[in-house]
Amino acid sequence: MKFHPTNLEGAYSISLEPFRDERGLFARTFCQREFAEIGHEKEFVQFNHSLNTHKGTIRGLHYQRPPYAEIKLIRCIKGAVYDVLVDVRQESPTFLQHFGIELSAENMTMIYIPEGFAHGFQTLEDETELIYHHTAFYTPGVESGLKFDDPTLGIRWPLPPSVISDKDQNYPSISQTFTGLTL
Repeated sequence: MKFHPTNLEGAYSISLEPFRDERGLFARTFCQREFAEIGHEKEFVQFNHSLNTHKGTIRGLHYQRPPYAEIKLIRCIKGAVYDVLVDVRQESPTFLQHFGIELSAENMTMIYIPEGFAHGFQTLEDETELIYHHTAFYTPGVESGLKFDDPTLGIRWPLPPSVISDKDQNYPSISQTFTGLTL
């Protein structure tokens, strides 16, 4: 694996280094020693699988509030997504900045998302699937989110949204989420 720092502190895109032969390929997607080199010390406690039927579907931007904040490791195993993370750490120099990257079954790229980040994606193909690894259990009542089209964030989604949940459409604006913030 190769870890590539993003413009957001603590977040990495990860390129797998598959071994290929006449049988196909083999690639490691996690190595405790290699992840420790980027400061990862927590255990992944929950794995989730996301199937998205329609191209253009948007999920997110989701996060859990402290003390239930979580590190996420995301990989697309079928199809492709435009994956976005937003720094919601108010003390961070990159607060409310975002990073976007294409994750696909073909490019085998993963994204490592530290605690204190919102996460979302838009599917670029029908029948797209992702695997998520989490360092915290899902805890009802502490989840939160940012509006995917909030102009303060300025995220340029590659496609017009085709499917988005009512919950994701109705998250409050940045100014409502972070009261007292001067933008």
